[in-house]
Amino acid sequence: MTQRIWLESYPAGVPAEIDVDVYGSLVDLMETSFRKNASAVAYSFMGQDVSYAQTDSLSQAFAAYLQSLGLVRGDRVAIMMPNVPQYPVAVAGILRAGLVVVNVNPLYTPRELEHQLKDSGARAIVIIENFAATLEKCLAATAVKHVVLCAMGDQLGLIKSVLVNYVVRNVKKLVPPFELPAAVRFNQALARGAKLPFTRVASKPNDVAVLQYTGGTTGVSKGAVLLHRNLIANVLQSEAWNAPVMGQLPADVQPVSVCALPLYHIFAFTIGMMLSLRLGGKLVLIPNPRDIAAVLKELSKHSIHILPAVNTLFNALLNHPDFESVDWSQLKVSLGGGTAVQSAVAQHWFEKTGCPICEGYGLSETSPSASCNPVTGTEYTASIGLPLPNTEFKLLDDQGREVATGQPGEIAIKGPQVMAGYWQRPDETAKAMTADGFFKTGDIGVVDARGYFKIVDRKKDMILVSGFNVFPSELEDVVGQMPGVSECACVGVNDAKSGEAVKLVVVRKDPALSEADVRAYCRENLTGYKQPRVVEFRDELPKTPVGKVLRRELRDK
Repeated sequence: MTQRIWLESYPAGVPAEIDVDVYGSLVDLMETSFRKNASAVAYSFMGQDVSYAQTDSLSQAFAAYLQSLGLVRGDRVAIMMPNVPQYPVAVAGILRAGLVVVNVNPLYTPRELEHQLKDSGARAIVIIENFAATLEKCLAATAVKHVVLCAMGDQLGLIKSVLVNYVVRNVKKLVPPFELPAAVRFNQALARGAKLPFTRVASKPNDVAVLQYTGGTTGVSKGAVLLHRNLIANVLQSEAWNAPVMGQLPADVQPVSVCALPLYHIFAFTIGMMLSLRLGGKLVLIPNPRDIAAVLKELSKHSIHILPAVNTLFNALLNHPDFESVDWSQLKVSLGGGTAVQSAVAQHWFEKTGCPICEGYGLSETSPSASCNPVTGTEYTASIGLPLPNTEFKLLDDQGREVATGQPGEIAIKGPQVMAGYWQRPDETAKAMTADGFFKTGDIGVVDARGYFKIVDRKKDMILVSGFNVFPSELEDVVGQMPGVSECACVGVNDAKSGEAVKLVVVRKDPALSEADVRAYCRENLTGYKQPRVVEFRDELPKTPVGKVLRRELRDK
């Protein structure tokens, strides 16, 4: 797009361009924050606070331990854990040792884990014992030589640590039997590292910081190569975007962010952990976001300013009887991402908290944030907002040409947060990048006269009914507003007459809701070819751990 029309819609105080070269590396960002905020709380977990000074000393000890194993600059170290304090310590230690973080989904099967460890060439892994049995099944097939084993209660102090680990292992039985005789316990590694010399590594902006594996929704899982400068840029872009409301905080109030999304996911990694470090904030770590009662109980202990979440989490929080136990009055930024935010959820959230859900958009390949709705807005826009500072969007047709204004096209993104490419996949990188440096997302979008972009769907999710394009996100948003519907998803299924037909899967809020009710509502709100041929009720939708609906599973069944 030759003219960046979206700049005229920017909130006051948000610049079109920011300086993204403030730090030479993520290590510089972290160490600056460790020094500046030494006495402040960096992380809060199950009632235990970890200060910036503690994070500094623990991560340096871990870095020294990793260096003592013979790991050298650029070697990859995998992390396979939920949101526990060992995660940020491990990340900081890995990066300070000049190594590369490989984020791993803890719920992977042995087959999926083996693929990622082999593809990344990881030489070490930091893993919580709950998933050690998975690692045991595939370890021999990988290049991993060093295993650091964590337990849920490692950083909770002696008495609480023993109690928590006993409950996790023996009461809840969340640790299947495993044998990893060569593994070293996390606290042992820290104790050894504290006595070892640490050699500071001067990481550079173009060094690889993270291999972030895509969800595999477009085929085999690929590692997006995120450089130090990519992640720094995205942290600073996000900070600038939030400034109109975060700037209202008194200077003596520490920003508090909630990390309920898993840290292995780039959304939480950058917009949770790294942004909180930049702000000198306190990050509240939530290990299991599916336990909504426990989430609300934890949040009731804090004055919260920033909450990144997905639509399903906002919806679950709103519909829980303990929602009012939390003081939402200080909430400044409710950031929706990962999947489309539904209008009914956005409206209900704003009514209950007074803080609008600002829907953003991004991918693993963009570190992740590429666009967002203004944090000062109060109206639901049904869009992914405006490109962030230093970021350009354009819409392309199948031949790679820009489409006419008002026409849908594939969203292509250019900016300092865009990955360097896919790990050891020059062919895939070439397919994803244009000659002028734009990343092709695979998402179909349109832009309005104000510069707001809207996703009309992924290329592959579009349903073709008798030659008409049906976009699932539109149907889901419409049906999601129906009284009695908790959530829904739609997919295309084969149909002899029309080629494809719409299948709608509904989770009921009201048990009395019938198929006839749903069909009548759809007839009232959707044109003929968009109406579902099949309506199915389920107790829940299949989702990834981040909360994205697995449409593929709905199709397969």
